[in-house]
Amino acid sequence: MDLIKKIEEHYLINWGECTEYIFNDKEPIHNLLPFFKVLKFKPNEKRNSWIYATCGMSGEDKEQGLELFILAPTENNFLINLLVAIAHYYASGNMLGLGHTVNFGCAWYEKSRCDHGLISLPYLDGPELEWLETKSMNIRFLWLIPITEEELRYKKENGLEALENIFEETEFNYIDPFRDSVV
Repeated sequence: MDLIKKIEEHYLINWGECTEYIFNDKEPIHNLLPFFKVLKFKPNEKRNSWIYATCGMSGEDKEQGLELFILAPTENNFLINLLVAIAHYYASGNMLGLGHTVNFGCAWYEKSRCDHGLISLPYLDGPELEWLETKSMNIRFLWLIPITEEELRYKKENGLEALENIFEETEFNYIDPFRDSVV
């Protein structure tokens, strides 16, 4: 439980006040991660997006933990369920980390072409957010960026750096659910 408090504090230091703590102990994930929750941050003067972030995805039995967050233009409860599903996948012993991708199973917004997520560095927040050192483990906080099927294929063929370079060159709008593919 102490680890959960440290993760919460880390988010609060970086993003300010949390709008909502979403915890449902009836979800199957609580058999694997009993204190897991999703935190929701509303837009503020620094950022024009909603933030949904895992809290406790790291568990307590790993040498290095992982927490993920996703940015959104509007409130979107699908993102809560998405993060719960990803955390359950990770807690079940599956590997996730920088450069990995996840299949959302559907578009993150209705009529969006983005139905996958790329686990990336937290470029907008930098190293202040990326790492939290605790007595029991180091925790890495990474950004889950919604991407299209074409962008996923491009990443597989050309590598993470090539895709991220195109993101930077095109100045793509990472919170626009209806954006075109950059490739």
